[in-house]
Amino acid sequence: MQNGIDNRTAPLGAMVLRLALGVMFLAHGAYLKGVVFTLPGTAQFFERIGLPGFLAYAVFTMETLGGIALILGVQTRLAAAALVPVLLGALWAHSGAGWLFTNQGGGWEYPLFLTVAAVVQALVGGGAYQLSRDLELPVLGRVAAAVR
Repeated sequence: MQNGIDNRTAPLGAMVLRLALGVMFLAHGAYLKGVVFTLPGTAQFFERIGLPGFLAYAVFTMETLGGIALILGVQTRLAAAALVPVLLGALWAHSGAGWLFTNQGGGWEYPLFLTVAAVVQALVGGGAYQLSRDLELPVLGRVAAAVR
């Protein structure tokens, strides 16, 4: 155990986080935006809140492909980091509805939690049973060095 981190179980924890985030992104992208709301409906929602409609298609693609990459463990750090801007957009979209996600319009507690979880995933990597080794992201190394 180093710095309070159990090196035997930490890779399993990173994997559990990776799988949970991956399933959430896949469900949120492919199912919620693609099936429930449909892509044209999601584009209309984006326009209603002041964003260009074409961003709905980009978000759908990023969430769906990012979710698959996380589930499989393909470039986990990069996938998680690439999804942070999407989550910050969701955080912004829900910011006017208050803290609780159960509020009308959904609050910002859930998008904030998912943003933090994606940042943690980008920092720790994919963990156990991933298909590809994580790329080293220099900016993450600088962040880690700054907090040491």
